[in-house]
Amino acid sequence: MAERTWVAVRGSERRAVAGAQTVGRAHPQERVDVSVVVRPRSPLPKAERGMAWLSQQEFEQRHGATAEDVAKVRRFAQEFGLTVMEHPQQGSRRIVTLSGTVEKLEQAFGVQLNEYHCEAFSYRGREGAVQVPQELAAIVQAVLGLDNRPQAKTHYRWREAPGTRRPGAAAATSYTPVQVAQLYKFPSDVTGAGQTIGIIELGGGYRPADIQNYFQNLGVTAPAVTSVLVDGGKNSPSDPNGADGEVMLDIEVSGAVAQGAKIVVYFAPNTDQGFLDALTMAVHDTTNKPSVVSISWGGPEANWTAQAMTAMDQAAQAAASLGVTITVASGDSGSSDGVTDGGNHVDFPASSPHVLGCGGTSLKGSGSAIASETVWNDGSSGGATGGGYSVQFAKPSWQSFTASGRGVPDVAGDADPNTGYDVLLDGQTGVIGGTSAVAPLWAGLIALLNQKLGKPLGFVNPDLYADEASFRDITSGNNGAYSAGPGWDATTGLGSPDGEKLEKTLG
Repeated sequence: MAERTWVAVRGSERRAVAGAQTVGRAHPQERVDVSVVVRPRSPLPKAERGMAWLSQQEFEQRHGATAEDVAKVRRFAQEFGLTVMEHPQQGSRRIVTLSGTVEKLEQAFGVQLNEYHCEAFSYRGREGAVQVPQELAAIVQAVLGLDNRPQAKTHYRWREAPGTRRPGAAAATSYTPVQVAQLYKFPSDVTGAGQTIGIIELGGGYRPADIQNYFQNLGVTAPAVTSVLVDGGKNSPSDPNGADGEVMLDIEVSGAVAQGAKIVVYFAPNTDQGFLDALTMAVHDTTNKPSVVSISWGGPEANWTAQAMTAMDQAAQAAASLGVTITVASGDSGSSDGVTDGGNHVDFPASSPHVLGCGGTSLKGSGSAIASETVWNDGSSGGATGGGYSVQFAKPSWQSFTASGRGVPDVAGDADPNTGYDVLLDGQTGVIGGTSAVAPLWAGLIALLNQKLGKPLGFVNPDLYADEASFRDITSGNNGAYSAGPGWDATTGLGSPDGEKLEKTLG
């Protein structure tokens, strides 16, 4: 093999999980698939107000991977004994999947793969940067899959036991998603017919019988729900205390709000590779064509590599150029986002400037009207809405405040488990809250508005910030470091939706 110069992939540096112990080397003959993200043909379109949307074909022709770049990655794979795995929309997604043994991948990417164990899980991982040959340095933007540590967590919470509410918290009640939509004045003369809602799931599963029973009890027709399996992901329901709660919450909330929409669930492993592959699969799905994608998984920016965040953000930027809206939960651990270093952190991918970050409120209704609504904060044990300022992404042009980082969230909705959502999963009923409920709530609203207005809303952020009067401004409460106040704030963003006003604004 010819001598050559090797270059570190920018932002690929990894450290072991805090407290993890090295068990030993990964088995040299273990087979692993990796996702190699290559550069776009030309810079991705800037997401801005009034931007023109592209078709999938136009996007691939203008901003997909070039045949020359893909061919260079293929030659590199052949040289190191790796197999190129073919998959749909490879050019649009700009992902080349390579498969090989640990031994060959270590040689190809200049890494050492070890087995690690910590209290909560074991994983195959690496430390330091991923290396590529000089001739690929300008082409390869990320290499994901060598490290398979769990990347994200769900953002839902079961209602706490009676008597554990914080002082001043709303008296415990619950709503069906239909009731929440009515309180927020969602359009009632459309059902989301003709729309497809994509949902990203990194674990768990659903049982069709639960879906049928839940919607029958609501008195509405159950939505058509199908699955797309990515990177070996599975629809694998187990028990209510696992990721099933996330999957069913997402389906039941979005499906009850937009009863005529189709729902496609993209199941992938909970790794940075699986997350990216599922998102790009949904954004570039030419079969199901989702007009809105809901994401209720995430983790602190500090737990991500820069290469993974950049790749995910570019996938969201591609969605914006295709007219696809992405709604993302902002997290359930307040301004710290669960990081114990004493600082403030925001959750990713909610902090991507190309998604609609969704924070949480505590909602109290009176008949068909809202009696009160405050920032959701049930204390350190009960959870609180995520929010704050990104250290990875700069403040976009449509946000105005003194901080320099992207502000999170953009919008909000009911998330307090004490004012939570009635759900059915694994044959059991219960009440769930968390910002995981807000992402599918907003996804359902977007689907309704898409049908109502006769076109996809696409990247809505600039339009929403241009007319803050379309929201219920939340001015009471805090999420730890940040307090609510007039206008946008780092607890509930612009506020909770007023469907009637939003319809006029976005129309």
